[in-house]
Amino acid sequence: MMLLAIDAGNTNTVFALFEDARLVQQWRIATKDARTGDEYLVWLSQLLALEKRDARAIKGCIISSVVPQVEFNLSQLSREGLKVSPLVVGDDEVDIGVEVRLTPDSGVGADRLANAVGAHLEEKGAVIVIDFGTATTFDVVAADGAYEGGLITPGVHLSAKALHEASAKLPFIEISKPERLIGKNTVQAMTSGLFWGYVSLIDGLVARIKADYGQPMRVIATGGLSGVFAPHTDVIDRVDEDLTLKGLLEIYRRNARLARQEKR
Repeated sequence: MMLLAIDAGNTNTVFALFEDARLVQQWRIATKDARTGDEYLVWLSQLLALEKRDARAIKGCIISSVVPQVEFNLSQLSREGLKVSPLVVGDDEVDIGVEVRLTPDSGVGADRLANAVGAHLEEKGAVIVIDFGTATTFDVVAADGAYEGGLITPGVHLSAKALHEASAKLPFIEISKPERLIGKNTVQAMTSGLFWGYVSLIDGLVARIKADYGQPMRVIATGGLSGVFAPHTDVIDRVDEDLTLKGLLEIYRRNARLARQEKR
């Protein structure tokens, strides 16, 4: 069976194609509120054709979105374009399969819940998931798989943009490891400050979370910049760029099983 998993973040949206639970293809597109379901269908159909695949072969769809208007348009793509009723993470009828230990009605991003599910599949003890996105999130997953909560910090690209926009003479810079710690010009100083400042943020927050939680914890990093920062800190145990997608696949499987059980 072909399953389409869609993870819509504030900056980018990832479309992933699973065939018999195996990730076979993924594409990334900029997240835009105004993009309609029809536009998504044209774009997706062209990419599928390049891989000699047919959109009509997609028999399931699961959506994780932190942008309400985008969620609506992606649901429209699934229902009207693909003729598939989508599972939307966060909807009341969708069982994510883990307990969410938060205060009532507090809400949590669908991507963070998918990460928690994916992390529990990969690690059997308590886990910290660091997701490098528009925001960088630090989420705690209990040994029993429950989502315990977490921290949200500005993403490093957001920090770079804020420096540029709020300061007349500071340029916008790319995020990369600097050649030296102490910058000898403005760009070098900004590059070093952002990069090593972020490494220090990772080190410090992971240490504080572990001390507060009081149990041994593994740390998984995911998201676009996970591979950039992970080699320069000792606190990240491994990088899994597909963690969110693995979580979405598991949520889909769980709800498909529940649907079959209800029909009996």
